[in-house]
This record gives sequence, structure tokens and C-alpha cells, in this order.
Amino acid sequence: MGVLNQTVRLAAEDGGRSLDVELMVDIGTLFTMVPAPLLRELGVSPIDRFPLVLQDGRRVEYDMGRAIATVEGRSIHTLVLFGEKKDRPRLGTYTLDGLRLAVDPVRGKLVPATGFLVPATEFRALRVAAA
Repeated sequence: MGVLNQTVRLAAEDGGRSLDVELMVDIGTLFTMVPAPLLRELGVSPIDRFPLVLQDGRRVEYDMGRAIATVEGRSIHTLVLFGEKKDRPRLGTYTLDGLRLAVDPVRGKLVPATGFLVPATEFRALRVAAA
């Protein structure tokens, strides 16, 4: 499977402006990252800073805010990073999990995720066996 891109509608939490953004689906990235000017245009404000380690080992911090992400009719309030111009916009796993979507590598698209539930009695037995 090559690179998977997904159109995501982003909006500020107040439900004001929204826009469609093409994001690379990146299951190796925790948070969705969007260029800072786009987030500011939507009215998304930083609420925190998040530390990242870059591929070359450098440590940086990015502003983080809250937005509403919508993909194929599913919406979620999510955390987003304020990316720099050089950063490729990406859809991270925090947002994907919240949208209950998963990557289908065979078809190269996002599909509804299936959850798994282990009954509590089986979970206890697994913990005892592992101890």
C-alpha cells in the first residue's frame, strides 16, 4: 500500500468556520497535524504544548489545540498540532481512534473499526497466567 490521503473537514469547537483539508493518514503519528495558519483561520487557539522527537533526534515542541474533525459523516472533538509550513499535514491515530476508523491496507482506504472485548473473567485468567 502506498500513501493514503484522506479529506478531513476541520472546524473550531464553537462550530464556526470549517474547511476541508487533505491529510496523509499516518498511523505512526499520535496527533493530527495541520498548518498553523489554517488552524488560526478556523479560530482554533493553542491550549497546550506537545513535545516531539524528530527523525533526526532533535526535540521540538508544537502548539496544540482542539478542533472538530469529520470524515465520511463521523465527527469527533480532537486534539490537533499547529504544524509549520515544512510539515506535511497528517491525520494521526488519536483522531482516527476517536472517529472509530481503521486503515484497510488491502483496499487502501479508511473503514469502520471493529473493537474487541475480552470478558473480565478471561482477563483475570490472562493476568494470573502472565504473573
